[in-house]
This record gives sequence, structure tokens and C-alpha cells, in this order.
Amino acid sequence: MTDFTELMHSLTPAEDGFSVTVSDDWLQGRTVYGGLAAALCLQSARASFEGLPPLRSAQIAFIGPATGKLQVAPRVLRKGKSTVFVGVDLTGEAGLATRATFCFGAARASAFAHNVMMAPDAPAPESCRDFFRNAPPGLSFVQHFDGRFVGGALPFSGAEHPEMTLWLRHRSTAKASPLVALLALADAPPPAASTMASAPSPISTMTWSVDLLTDRIETTDGWWLLRTSAEQIGDGYSSQAMTVWNANGTAVMAARQNIAVFG
Repeated sequence: MTDFTELMHSLTPAEDGFSVTVSDDWLQGRTVYGGLAAALCLQSARASFEGLPPLRSAQIAFIGPATGKLQVAPRVLRKGKSTVFVGVDLTGEAGLATRATFCFGAARASAFAHNVMMAPDAPAPESCRDFFRNAPPGLSFVQHFDGRFVGGALPFSGAEHPEMTLWLRHRSTAKASPLVALLALADAPPPAASTMASAPSPISTMTWSVDLLTDRIETTDGWWLLRTSAEQIGDGYSSQAMTVWNANGTAVMAARQNIAVFG
């Protein structure tokens, strides 16, 4: 089993970027787990361009399966006075797998402040049930995460309201970039639409839009509180909202995903 930090450090300089081989314990079915693909893109951007300001936003498209030896190619799209846009393509043996656009931006003085993203009440992680213990076959990557079910509905429970809240953390205690580690972790829960199904069925994330709400990516004991809610499901697709808070209740990430729902 390959530790997350070890995997990030295994990115090897190559023509136009980096190459990396991902072990089977990070697979999601036949492809590399999407959160890891996004993290590899971000890690390559940070390793390629020194002095980047904090990450403010990311748009990630999961275009095809990431299999075999992977090539990760970052490039600066535009550099302004306070922001830098970096595009990253991750390619596998089947072609382009993931395309990411990252917006890095320096902080600026502002007279405006507003926040309505209050954390829900949640019991301590230690008192919550293990979420990944009975994960469906093929989700090898979940062995790298500790998940605790807080509330909402469980996957494949035939729920009426497709929403779930979890505590999540990396099982590895090795040190990695907190930002890169958080991006890898935030995609770990199954889509909220899965809670409406009564049995496992294929579900695939198509796109992921992420906004970082602070440049202080820190929490306690590695735990992050994540809530995901499907706001609309129809025509074989689901649109879901996601929020991540640290253990102190500070919102650090707001995200959206478009999900392909089969069955």
C-alpha cells in the first residue's frame, strides 16, 4: 500500500511535466480515484511554479479513465498582478483523463466580510459509526481514509432526502501539503445521489468545482467535517453541493459536482 505523501513525492520530472505510477490500492474501479487525480494535478502545479499565492478556486473535469503510467503536465495560463491561472492535464494510457484549472490569488484588503456557512452540530468522530467498513467492492482507495457517519442518509438506503454528513481524515499520519491532502480527501464520500438507490449502481463524477474559503488549511487530529447534498437529480445526472469545515467549525471549502447517475 502506497502512503499518500510517498505517492505525492513520487512524481518524477519528465518532458512537459511529471510522470507517476499509481498503485492499485488507490483505484476506484478501473481508474485512479478522482480525488487523487485532482491532488496529483495540484501537486504538480505547486512543484512547477515557485511563489504561487494561495489557491482560491479549482475547476476539474474527469474526462476519462486514468490508468497505467500517468503523465501530468502543468502550464501557466495567465499571470497577473495578484492572480495566477495554472492549467494541468493528466494523461494515462487511454488518453486525457483529467483536466484541471487552478486559480491562485494573493489576499487583498477588503471592507467586506460575510459568512452564512455555519457548521452543523456533530458529535465527536470517535462516537460515530465507521462509514467505510462496508464499502462496495472495487473502491480500493477508501482504505486510505477514516470516515465516520454523522447524519443524513447512508448510501443505497432508499432515502427520500439525498444528503449526508461525515467526519473524514487520512489514515496516514505522514506529513503532506495540507491543501493537497484536503483536495484528495474531499472527493472520498460517495455522491449524495447514491443514498436514494436501494442497491449499488454505477455513479461517476463528471466535473468538480472547488472554492477555497481561507488560506489557513488546518484542523485538529486530521478530522474534517463534510456535508454533501444532491440539489437536483434527473435525466441521468445529479447536481450536488459540498461544504467542508475544520474541526473547529470554520468553513474552508465550498464545492459543486456534476454526477452521472446510471440505473
